[in-house]
Amino acid sequence: MKYVMLVGDGMGDMPVPELSGRTPLAAARTPAMDALARRGELLLVRTVPEGFPPGSDVANLSLLGYDPRSCYTGRAPLEAASMGVEIGPDELAFRCNLVTLDFHEDGTITMLDYSAGHISSDEGTRLVRAIQERCGTGSIRLYPGISYRHLLILRGETPQISTVPPHDHMDRDVTAYYARYLEAGSLGPLMECAHSVLADHPVNRERIRRGLRPANAIWLWGEGGSPAMETLAERFGLSGSLVSAVDLLKGIGILSGLDVPDVEGATGYLDTNYEGKVQAALAALAKGDFVLIHVEAPDEAGHQGLLADKIRAIEDFDARIVAPMVRALEAGDEPFRLVVTMDHYTPLSRRTHEDWPVPMLLYDSGGVARASGRPYTEADAREAVAASGLELASGTDFFRYFIRGGEEGHG
Repeated sequence: MKYVMLVGDGMGDMPVPELSGRTPLAAARTPAMDALARRGELLLVRTVPEGFPPGSDVANLSLLGYDPRSCYTGRAPLEAASMGVEIGPDELAFRCNLVTLDFHEDGTITMLDYSAGHISSDEGTRLVRAIQERCGTGSIRLYPGISYRHLLILRGETPQISTVPPHDHMDRDVTAYYARYLEAGSLGPLMECAHSVLADHPVNRERIRRGLRPANAIWLWGEGGSPAMETLAERFGLSGSLVSAVDLLKGIGILSGLDVPDVEGATGYLDTNYEGKVQAALAALAKGDFVLIHVEAPDEAGHQGLLADKIRAIEDFDARIVAPMVRALEAGDEPFRLVVTMDHYTPLSRRTHEDWPVPMLLYDSGGVARASGRPYTEADAREAVAASGLELASGTDFFRYFIRGGEEGHG
């Protein structure tokens, strides 16, 4: 049996007036997902335990059957694992975003863009290396990542600060949050030094010349120490791969014992290499029994409040990930179980994550006991579950149901 999970990050949404009260998922043309949902089961799964932030870190750990309450220490440690950066016992890892802030004359600060205009990886690397050269110390190390997503390791200090994700505060006043950093031990001088380095860096001068947003500040969040996790092989006897463009998911894959192939041209946005991801997944299935493909683009569009981009991201996910994967699996000789899901909701109107139970479709090449007969939408999943009772209280319950074909109970 082959097990396949296809994750459209943040696909879920609320009814949108411009779509006559439909969600982007309901309005998008998704023939592959709809066909699978009609022949398979529709479920609702709580991927974010009560009291946890509804981030992709917590939610994707749940999708792989982990209980975040026992293994989650923060987002940045998962990204550090992807980058091969070890976290010592006296160290903390922070996600370090390159962002665009508007520093107003009256002293207030607005978060204009959590991604600095989706800055390229080459530009981001040059900026982070410049910050490290000028601002790094024996206790502060910065590591370049992908696009706007980078890493900071802080040694020998535990700042008394409660950080917030920058994507939760687009176009909002972040003056009070920024002030917290300036009062948080060595993070304050680092933030000021980084701002000074970025203010007149050639990369930003060129971006401004081209009409693009400059990366004029860093934003630290998602801090934590090194996590301890059993692998999927140890827990469920599964071997396989996780295919993603973003360090967070790659780190989860590494810590769960999965192979994490690099896919050239995978960006985490609308221009990602969908075909390369499918090829990598199929190559992985030839050697193992499990693969997860993660696509970030719907979530990015949700954070930016871009309706057309979110619909396009969902349609590309359907046509360029789901459809070719299903064709390849059906052309093979082995039975398979396939899940299409989101990790969490990212509503356009709220531009941040929500912790609501997510709709999933589960398709089995051998058939299911009770096909839903419905397309894959948020509303259809809720109505189907009202009849079937297939609402699972945790990612652990879901993953067992996924790989054991319902042998485990649910509730």
